Amino acid sequence: MAKRKGGDFKDVITGAYAWQGPALILGVGMLNGEAVSGAVISLPLKTINRHGLIAGATGTGKTKTLQHIAGELSRNGVPSIVMDIKGDLSGIAAPGESSDAATKRARALGRAFTPEAFPVEFLSLSDEPGVRLRATVSEFGPLLMARLLDLNDTQTGVLAAIFKYCDDKGLLLLDLKDLKKILDFASGEGKAEFSSDYGAVSGASAGTILRKIVALEQQGAEIFFGEASFDVQDLLRTDSNGRGIVSVVRLTDIQSKPALFSTFMLQLLAEVYERLPEIGDPEKPKLAIFIDEAHLVFNSATQALQEQIEMIVRLIRSKGVGVVFCTQSPTDVPAAVLAQLGFKVQHALRAFTAKDRKAIKSAAENFPESEYYQVDALLNEMGIGEALVTGLGEKGRPTPLAHTLLAPPASRMGPLTEAELNKIVQASALAKKYSAALDRESAYEMLNKKVAGFGKAPPAERKPAARGRVEKSTLEKVAESKVVRDVGKAVAKELTRGILGVFGIGGRRRR
Repeated sequence: MAKRKGGDFKDVITGAYAWQGPALILGVGMLNGEAVSGAVISLPLKTINRHGLIAGATGTGKTKTLQHIAGELSRNGVPSIVMDIKGDLSGIAAPGESSDAATKRARALGRAFTPEAFPVEFLSLSDEPGVRLRATVSEFGPLLMARLLDLNDTQTGVLAAIFKYCDDKGLLLLDLKDLKKILDFASGEGKAEFSSDYGAVSGASAGTILRKIVALEQQGAEIFFGEASFDVQDLLRTDSNGRGIVSVVRLTDIQSKPALFSTFMLQLLAEVYERLPEIGDPEKPKLAIFIDEAHLVFNSATQALQEQIEMIVRLIRSKGVGVVFCTQSPTDVPAAVLAQLGFKVQHALRAFTAKDRKAIKSAAENFPESEYYQVDALLNEMGIGEALVTGLGEKGRPTPLAHTLLAPPASRMGPLTEAELNKIVQASALAKKYSAALDRESAYEMLNKKVAGFGKAPPAERKPAARGRVEKSTLEKVAESKVVRDVGKAVAKELTRGILGVFGIGGRRRR
């Protein structure tokens, strides 16, 4: 709903959304429910690393917006990684189909609709076809693992000592069974050895950590920890035409395993932050990370884990990496994270209850004021494929709020067939690289051998003879033994008594 009919609307929009550098085209501005031809809404590529939000009720088109943005980034040579929770993003690997709606929207943008398939790599956390994603326990480190398990300070200290012991002793922590074994060892058979240098591990602390690891395993996390560990550099690739490769993580079975999703996302963000160099604000991002159904990350995350994600999101910008959260409501994202997001694409919110109406009013307050729109009313009135857009200009200034008719994806809006998907996976060099799981000798096997050795007495060491002396023979050593000497004395005594008795000299005999 418009607050007033602004005759200068097109001039305001075209002036505010004109950029000198490369830009990501989102759609065309709307006023009074109609698209204003030529009022192109776009975001400068250099600000995509300031992160973003795509929000909206179910069925309003937010997933297709994500698909369009990922395609636009690929076209501009920017690789991305996309979380495909619902299984409908695989179509980005196939060209779209021309339709009257797509043609009409493209015409409003001043260009023709051209179907296009983008280079895609399929990744998987499970046994589904695709590049297997794994990470080792060591790569998480004690602090990140403690955040994941929601440990208190004492338990975090225990975990830090466990990691230090393994580093010092050359014990590899690859999977969760390694971590469980060293906890059992430090509080059991190896308690004396461990406590001498690293402090005692109480059975209560070890038991608590073990129970939390088991709870994580029940969510399927054991399939994520191990080797071969995925190298994040494989996410930063382009094809032979210079287009960024879109890495689609297939997560259709992950909604019942939110802890696994949180584990993967935390490790991915931490690994990207650690491995990539500082580059500040480049002309275009090195990588974009799209987190679809972001509420799955935050709803299952502990407070400590949320704080960790907030810190990484704040710092990862300087690595040239943009993180885009896609969810139903802005309130699904913690306020501290929401404050870090530079652009917002807000699809319609539906008001069916008084609570919904309050949520819409609250969401409207997150947008800049506009002389053209009554934001809270418009949030409930927008149609499919429409959104309120605001972002950051090239100098970091917020852009005016724009009701936008979004451009359609150039790729297919439906999923690939099973045959199409398998064909892409079979041709993937990365799928072959990470297909086989490795099971090197690690802490689990090494500690089992060590514990088995505790039951065997060590062989006696042979001491060297003193300098200048000849080593005594075995017979001499036996003769000098105290036991042998005592036995010899007793035998000699009895022999003496017998001999004296023969000569009548012995003592009084018992009758």
